[in-house]
Amino acid sequence: MEAPPPYSLCNPNKKSTIINRSYALLHSVAITSLIFYRLSSFFHSTPSLPLLLAFTSELILSVLWLLSQAFLWRPFTRQTFPERLLQDKNDDELPAIDVFICTADPEKEPPLEVMNTVLSAMALDYPAEKLSVYVSDDGGCGLTLYAMKEAWEFG
Repeated sequence: MEAPPPYSLCNPNKKSTIINRSYALLHSVAITSLIFYRLSSFFHSTPSLPLLLAFTSELILSVLWLLSQAFLWRPFTRQTFPERLLQDKNDDELPAIDVFICTADPEKEPPLEVMNTVLSAMALDYPAEKLSVYVSDDGGCGLTLYAMKEAWEFG
């Protein structure tokens, strides 16, 4: 039996990988030499409060920079094939989906935008009997209720 085609492919970008790793190596050498310089200056003279604060901030920023490098270590591009998702599935094999739309303040979230969100959720390419759309109006606004009634009639 033949394996089904993949839903997505990951293509590593080798040129960006080499550039990013070279930059990380150069930056690491600079950070290491800066930390070594700060530590050696502490042993030769008494550290003052501004020097301690500068050293602490440099350490914190160095750790943050190191953590941010994880995303650049191996960059890749992803190619997706959404047409393959429903290729082998029957409508009865698909799970039921609940879509929750929350709103509270009609001034910050205009009912027209909430109504457009509800209509977009109802227009999903999914079997209608397996799709449920719920609207939670924590503010209890009558205008939002009227807009949802109009959207329901339109949908």
